[in-house]
Amino acid sequence: MKRITSLLLLLCLVTAAFAQILEPIRWEVSEQRVDKNTVELTFTATIDNGWHLYGLTLPADGPKPTQFNYTTLHDAELEGGPVTNSKLIEKFDEMFDANLNWYEGKTVFTQKIAVTSDAYVIKGEIEYMGCNDESCISPFPEEFEFTGKDAVIAETPAEESTSIAEAIEEFDMYAPVIDQLRAYNNPDTEGSESLWMVFFLGLIGGFVALLTPCVWPIIPMTVSFFLKRSKDTSKGRRDAVLYGLSIIIIYVLLGIIITSIFGASALNSLSTNAFFNLFFFALLVVFAVSFFGAFELTLPASWTSKLDQKAETTSGILSILLMAFTLVLVSFSCTGPIIGTLLVEVSTTGSLLSPIIGMLGFAIALALPFSLFAFFPTWLKSMPRSGGWMNSVKVVLGFLELALSLKFLSVADLAYGWGILDRETFIVLWVVIFAMLGFYLLGKIRLPHDDKVEKISVTRMMLAIVSLAFAIYLIPGLWGAPLRSVSAFSPPLYTQDFNLYENEVHAHFDNYEAGMRYAQEKNKPVLVDFSGFGCVNCRKMEAAVWTNEEVANHLNNDFVLITLMVDDKTPLAKPYTVEINGRKRTISTIGDHNSYIQSHKFGASAQPFYVTLDTEGNPINGSYAFNENPAEFVEYLRTGINNFKK
Repeated sequence: MKRITSLLLLLCLVTAAFAQILEPIRWEVSEQRVDKNTVELTFTATIDNGWHLYGLTLPADGPKPTQFNYTTLHDAELEGGPVTNSKLIEKFDEMFDANLNWYEGKTVFTQKIAVTSDAYVIKGEIEYMGCNDESCISPFPEEFEFTGKDAVIAETPAEESTSIAEAIEEFDMYAPVIDQLRAYNNPDTEGSESLWMVFFLGLIGGFVALLTPCVWPIIPMTVSFFLKRSKDTSKGRRDAVLYGLSIIIIYVLLGIIITSIFGASALNSLSTNAFFNLFFFALLVVFAVSFFGAFELTLPASWTSKLDQKAETTSGILSILLMAFTLVLVSFSCTGPIIGTLLVEVSTTGSLLSPIIGMLGFAIALALPFSLFAFFPTWLKSMPRSGGWMNSVKVVLGFLELALSLKFLSVADLAYGWGILDRETFIVLWVVIFAMLGFYLLGKIRLPHDDKVEKISVTRMMLAIVSLAFAIYLIPGLWGAPLRSVSAFSPPLYTQDFNLYENEVHAHFDNYEAGMRYAQEKNKPVLVDFSGFGCVNCRKMEAAVWTNEEVANHLNNDFVLITLMVDDKTPLAKPYTVEINGRKRTISTIGDHNSYIQSHKFGASAQPFYVTLDTEGNPINGSYAFNENPAEFVEYLRTGINNFKK
């Protein structure tokens, strides 16, 4: 029901991705002899586009800063601290209520070290944290070692290390389950379902476009033209069908062109990239203002004139194709905003086929009446006459476009930390928009191209009731009510300044082994939450999703909730060594241990990351990442519960 409502409001956002090992920040460490008594270490961080590396100095309660820790300095001494000429970006972050700083792109640090002999030994590690708009990583420390030509390196006794299997012997709770997770996630099936949703969304957009004044009046004229220009009725019907197919071909070609220009990765970035979200916000506002009647979005008149002349001088299929092109251009002022909104929505799937499938659905809905009325011409007499009601359809779409635009502004606002669109501001604007829509439908508000409303039809009255009721429903959100039906669109709850709602969830365990043993004793499913003290999106999930009453009930009563912080620096009682990507790593802290569990067992490295398990550590559903829609998370938890019972 919620998806259908969202489609009718043109407010559908679909995001899904399977977690994987991420390495968006890569280090290179080199040594250079400056003079007889000085060496200089160079630390080069290559940071992927869209990611950032936190700076050297951050607030105590903030994310993990970048640190260069030296475990061994034999015949060597640091000269000052690390130095960098790379650009430091500073911004205020509302989540931590503090100024944070970070680096982007290629970043270089240098450290001078005084040495007293050629037997010097320098060992250390780089601790760091990186984030993008959706997730954060807090990998194992990057180790480095440099020695002079006369240095003697002592081997670490093997008995000081232990393996993870030696530490826990009760059952193989650490056995990798990466393949099982992939089987549950089944990305091929998910992609198929999302493409069907894209097709349905395009179909809805096409039917809406039919009701606009740029398209509706053309239907009877075009069908009559095809039926009258030939004495053979069957030929007229055939031409009308070809006309409809031509419309479909044109719009599908448009989808193919968009796909070839942008590609899947660029389309996927539209859903999270702050720049694109700002662009779409401005675009939808322009569309809305146009639908309100401030101006018309039209293509040059010379284009349609030339096509008209060309269609008259040609014959056969080419003539019909040119007529279809003319329809596309003439109707642009009405269909353009709808197509634009459709392409914005389908971009979130990240699929190469999405624009093509979306345009196919839109074109089928737009072309269908031309073919149907050609076969059943008597239906033309029962068509409602064009008039002022079609302008009302445009205005209603304008209100919905305006409401949708705020979602994209919210994404950009959160990314840049401007704080201009917190949850109260967003809800107030939506209350005003939908209240004004209700009053407009009741005839209390008139825009430039509207006719005077003498009587209110039953349809307008029912739509006005829905719109005004929705506006009233939103009002408690100003005091912190969860508003579950719109939580996927509104900013997170943590941006709320005044909040009377308290329904926090706290983990039952912060230790994987202890939590799994408890789950065995109680025979309950497990939800493992890989998080971090400096993970912003982890806090967003806890504030916007876990406060949902149904989510909180499941987490508190139906699962053993284990939260594992990957940046916890508490030392382990007994460190152990592992081999990762051909390199030996020493796991010495609780955070290292938790991070190793995530990468070794589940094949993931980003946070937040959720996985449901049975009492033996086997997955009972796929993995789940950052998604601020409580309904999606509830469905995820329910599936896990049902699979556990089976």
